[in-house]
Amino acid sequence: MNAEFIEALEEIEKEKGISKDVIFDALEAALVSGYKKNFGSSQNVEVNIDREMGTVKVFAKKTVKEVVEDSFLDISLDEAKRIDDKYQIGDIIMIEVTPKNFGRIAAQTAKQVVMQKIKEAEREVVFNEFAGRENEIVTGLIQRISKNIIYVDLGKTEGVLPPSEQIEGETYNQGDRLKLYILEVKKTTKGPQIILSRSHPGLVRRLFELEVPEIHDGIVDIYGISREAGSRTKIAVFSKDPDVDPVGACVGFKGSRVKAIVNELNGEKIDIIIWSKNVGEFISNSLSPSKVLKVEVNEKEKSALVIVPDYQLSLAIGKEGQNARLAAKLTNWKIDIKSEKQYEEGKKE
Repeated sequence: MNAEFIEALEEIEKEKGISKDVIFDALEAALVSGYKKNFGSSQNVEVNIDREMGTVKVFAKKTVKEVVEDSFLDISLDEAKRIDDKYQIGDIIMIEVTPKNFGRIAAQTAKQVVMQKIKEAEREVVFNEFAGRENEIVTGLIQRISKNIIYVDLGKTEGVLPPSEQIEGETYNQGDRLKLYILEVKKTTKGPQIILSRSHPGLVRRLFELEVPEIHDGIVDIYGISREAGSRTKIAVFSKDPDVDPVGACVGFKGSRVKAIVNELNGEKIDIIIWSKNVGEFISNSLSPSKVLKVEVNEKEKSALVIVPDYQLSLAIGKEGQNARLAAKLTNWKIDIKSEKQYEEGKKE
């Protein structure tokens, strides 16, 4: 290795942000293994690289002993004193043992180590970038599909959309462009693994933040979201400004804002409701689009009895109980729904 190699390391340091010392330390460790493999594994050796000139030297570490048990590891006191009269029993002596053709091995090893460090640094950059973006939205291109796992091109790296995070019934094709939620960023031996989601409620939240400036600016807040991906979502919103209608802001002119989100989610129904401090009112709103006549709240059990018009009972409960289930999830209250007739009969009994 020579001055050109040092210059190359300086360029790598500038471009990739990899410290020269990190490469030198890794290279010295790799060269110790290389020396032992080629010239004797029994020796205790140390490799030193001149940080300015790039010259490589190998030193055998030997302990000064009265009785030499292992010539690879020990040196007699007489022999040590021939090197330097100051040596005593127990001292460690460094004896240069650099082989003639070690420069060739050093050059090959250097190339491998540098390439490895560049790869590691690039992976670290990607990991740090995406780790800071967990719970955010990202646009990606479907690259390939293998065993129901979808691999998405995110530009600098590839993300994974596992079957558990896909929307049931949604069709995915190679080349499709999707908006995805960054669920988790993991460090693996092969580099960062970015787990993406299409079914997480956070995706709906981020889509509303993108489409509704009032949410982005903090005028309208999202209280909560309950979602059955691919079918229906309920989102509770409220306004910090009495002059701003939170539902109107989310729906947009002629429904343009919510329509853009529904289109992105391939037709998933979205109920936008107003959050209220009044629990009864909030529960009533959460059962939209059904009308509610009365809400009886049990604070202790965190449960509510909701009375709806007879003709709206099936609408309030929803197909396979979905509307009631999403309302309960959104409000975090147990909800029992009865028709007016059922309620009156229950009172008589």
